[in-house]
Amino acid sequence: MFKRHFVLSLFVLLLIFSRVDASETVEVGAAQFDKYLPMLKGKRVGLIVNQTAKVNGEHLVDILIAHDINVVRIFSPEHGFRGDQDAGAHIDNSVDVKTGLPIVSLYGTQKRPSKNMLEDLDALIFDIQDVGVRFYTYISTMHYMMQAAKENRKAFIVLDRPNPNIRFVAGPILDSEFSSFVGMHPIPILHGMTVGELAMMIEGEGWLSGAERLDLNVISVTNYNASVDYILPIAPSPNLPNQQAIYLYPSLCLFEATAVSVGRGTDFPFQAFGHHQVKLGDFKFSPRSITGASRFPKLEGQQVWGKDLKQSSVRGVDLTWFVSAYAQFQRESVRYIVHEDFLDKLAGTDILRLAVEQGLKAHQIEAIWENELNGFKQKRAPYLLYDR
Repeated sequence: MFKRHFVLSLFVLLLIFSRVDASETVEVGAAQFDKYLPMLKGKRVGLIVNQTAKVNGEHLVDILIAHDINVVRIFSPEHGFRGDQDAGAHIDNSVDVKTGLPIVSLYGTQKRPSKNMLEDLDALIFDIQDVGVRFYTYISTMHYMMQAAKENRKAFIVLDRPNPNIRFVAGPILDSEFSSFVGMHPIPILHGMTVGELAMMIEGEGWLSGAERLDLNVISVTNYNASVDYILPIAPSPNLPNQQAIYLYPSLCLFEATAVSVGRGTDFPFQAFGHHQVKLGDFKFSPRSITGASRFPKLEGQQVWGKDLKQSSVRGVDLTWFVSAYAQFQRESVRYIVHEDFLDKLAGTDILRLAVEQGLKAHQIEAIWENELNGFKQKRAPYLLYDR
């Protein structure tokens, strides 16, 4: 009897230890100093970074300066260098108070750098935590910086980080007719790639203009594959404050083009949705202005009725909520899609909108692009760095 209880106890302990958060064991590209610091010695360096570019709590800017790397300039994406600006907010150039380095905003009057901004640089480093969703604009910023590096013959180094949605390849593939800053590449909404893998695909598939090759290096993540459930240590943007929001973002972001609130202006953005006239559920909330997250949220001050998704197990792209909400709005003769062009840009096609308007069910719509997704998986295969 004692032996049986001992074996059972040992088995339970093994189960407990096997579920330890894998993010404690992976080593992001920025943590592997021996692989990229030698590339930077004697070079003038520009950084494309935000608040997520940290190793053990220390920012990459400070790490490089401590290693006597000549950091000349910082380039910041949407939400700014510190990641505390509203989605879509105009961000001006500034100076980093701690280091005195100039910060060039890539989400203000310009989304790509001028030639003058790169003349005194030898290399550009991209280190930003992405979430693996096509319309999350960090990868568009990466594209423009890669293009600028190629045109100006600058080295481009990606310090790779895990993709919290890496297990999923889902949603329509972008049609070039609907290309915009919220979707620049012929990839699905969820592409299942890290930024390093995607950078290799952008270069390898010729999505950058110009015949010359980009001097591209990717410092890959160690101890990482698609089975690792990586929990982000730092929120990648103000309205994706936790892992649940990151998981639901691919499904809920389509609501941004509709009359429906996705919880911006609450403590649970992208973890609920609702409307003030069409009762989409029994959960009620009232969006409010939150500086640095959502200054002017949709349906501000209104009591909204909808669904609480904070405990939802939905992952990937699930169109069920979007399609059922459309049907309910139709029954109550309330306008649902208020920005058709924006919805088509988010989806990367007008096929989704037209299918919803025709009354197709979610599984019928998803079947439309199934063959294209299989083709995409084959095309991306040469660029994958991690086991799937």
